[in-house]
Amino acid sequence: MYEADRLADLLLFDRGPQAEADVGAAVDAVLEAVRTRGDEALRAYTRQFDGADLSSFEVTEAEMEAAWDRVDEDFRETLRQAAANIRRFHEAQVHRDFCLTDRPGVVLGQRYTPIEKVGVCVPGSPVAFPSTILMNVIPAKIAGVQEIVVVTPPDETGAISAEALAAAKIAGADRVFKLGGAQAVAALAYGTESVPKVDKIVGPGGVFVAAAKRKVFGQVAIDMIAGPSEILVVADGKSDPAWVAADLLSQAEHDTHAAAVLVTDSRPLAEAVQREIETQLKDLPRRDIAQKSLEANGKILVTKDLAAAVEAANRIAPEHLELCVDDPFALLPLVKNAGSVFLGRHTPEALGDYFAGPNHTLPTSGTARFSSPLSVDDFVKKTQFIYYTREAMTDAAPRIADFAEREGLHGHARSALSRTEEKGE
Repeated sequence: MYEADRLADLLLFDRGPQAEADVGAAVDAVLEAVRTRGDEALRAYTRQFDGADLSSFEVTEAEMEAAWDRVDEDFRETLRQAAANIRRFHEAQVHRDFCLTDRPGVVLGQRYTPIEKVGVCVPGSPVAFPSTILMNVIPAKIAGVQEIVVVTPPDETGAISAEALAAAKIAGADRVFKLGGAQAVAALAYGTESVPKVDKIVGPGGVFVAAAKRKVFGQVAIDMIAGPSEILVVADGKSDPAWVAADLLSQAEHDTHAAAVLVTDSRPLAEAVQREIETQLKDLPRRDIAQKSLEANGKILVTKDLAAAVEAANRIAPEHLELCVDDPFALLPLVKNAGSVFLGRHTPEALGDYFAGPNHTLPTSGTARFSSPLSVDDFVKKTQFIYYTREAMTDAAPRIADFAEREGLHGHARSALSRTEEKGE
């Protein structure tokens, strides 16, 4: 537990590189093997890393239908409602083309066109995450992406969970492949006999996936390099310590590098939450993971007031920020750096992970200072267009030439001035 006067010098938690340098050589080897040997390399790596011996990687229509039949109707309805919420939120993000004609002889505008092919990486441990499929496929579908390819690692029997395939069906994925790790990223980046080459790769993954995405960037676009999950809870003294502790543990259980931070203006709450965490840890199924996460990156900060608590949050720029206070909307304007903000005592982070509608693919590792959640914008390109009549160009040409010549680009000047010569259209 830390007092506010130590905040300025406090190393809040370790956000160093996730040992990508340690896996760099291995990832390079995987990328090169898949690039040069295609499906043969994919089969070898799937045997090595997933324990599955596959003759083909793509999930068949029969497998999709069988998976759908195995999922109980109650969970299907959960998927439908979550998908509807996600779709409604992301449809509001769609931008419209615009055209400016307010100057005589000048037409300026911008068009939005979808990326043609997108690959979605879905973690497979312990099972492929249906929520990740919904959160990545639905915005791409709304954007108008022509082909959405999902990759997720199989289990030792060569199967993907029925829940994940049901989510892919509801979200509208076009193809699903039983592939994971760096080899899946390579297949999407370069293409193989079975797997189509895509234009952009999105979705989370472990250190191998992160390193592979970083290395293929430029060959394809990527969404972001995701780090460990993070939560920061700003809570006042009226908050229920059991709720706050549960929310902190919900992120600590992700992995041993996850970060869970409480910032409060109430020392009694801080002490109560600390006791409650110890109690709840005892029967948490992923207790060992959560315990190591808390030991490395769990913090409780006590500040003089809630404004100082939000100031601390802005310094940290967390992936998830909860404002567990009486009037969260009064604090919201003070928030500058956060991936997603959860307002009030009845809005836990888990609501955003699965059901509310806003995307759960969020900037981590402090990158909320300059980046944004996954959105429809990630699946479109913006193209500008310009039209000038002869008269408009003749009027602008001298100023363009002056600009160009001051930059030493005389060919640019000549190009502009040539339009003022008396010639045909």
